[in-house]
Amino acid sequence: MNFDEIRFDEHGLVAAVVQDVQTSEVLTLAYMNEESLRRTIETGETWFWSRSRAQLWHKGETSGNTQRVVSVTVDCDGDALRILVLPNGPACHKGEMSCFHNLIHQDPKAIGQRRNGSIGEVLNELYSVIESRKRVLPEGSYTAYLFKQGLDKILKKLGEESSETIIAAKNEDRDALVRESCDLLYHLLVLLAEREVSLAEVRDELSRRSSVSP
Repeated sequence: MNFDEIRFDEHGLVAAVVQDVQTSEVLTLAYMNEESLRRTIETGETWFWSRSRAQLWHKGETSGNTQRVVSVTVDCDGDALRILVLPNGPACHKGEMSCFHNLIHQDPKAIGQRRNGSIGEVLNELYSVIESRKRVLPEGSYTAYLFKQGLDKILKKLGEESSETIIAAKNEDRDALVRESCDLLYHLLVLLAEREVSLAEVRDELSRRSSVSP
């Protein structure tokens, strides 16, 4: 294997950004040396160098949350890698799908103005905002209000939005159907967050179903 294009630092390490190939979500930032990169390519699963323990570690060796490697790309400066993976469970040792789950700032207006990106990216961003509202419960937030009211309130709203979506479809009102579908998806995400069901779990079940012959 030729790693000439990679600029390892004075400690023999290079930063590795691990990204979910299906959702584009960044899962973790870790470090690799030549040996861990070689093992990653040879085994098809991620290996890293632990700076705190000063040793190689195989992601998922003890937890079972391995990461199947799809591709490895080096950036234009040669000092960072992007590892696209299919995750088999959470990336974070705290049980979160991504190590980047502690939201510090997010501009809701900017999300609302977004026009590009996959549906998966948009749903992941929205779900992250919903999870943040659940943790912080800010005053004046409708999402926080739903969580404060509890499961029965969330289920009631989901039922109402389901009915409104059906009515919009029955009336052949395309614009209304789009709007009501957004409301329905939003309240479904609130329900998932309330019951602590991640989008990755939903994705995995959809993938499983799509692989089964009809």
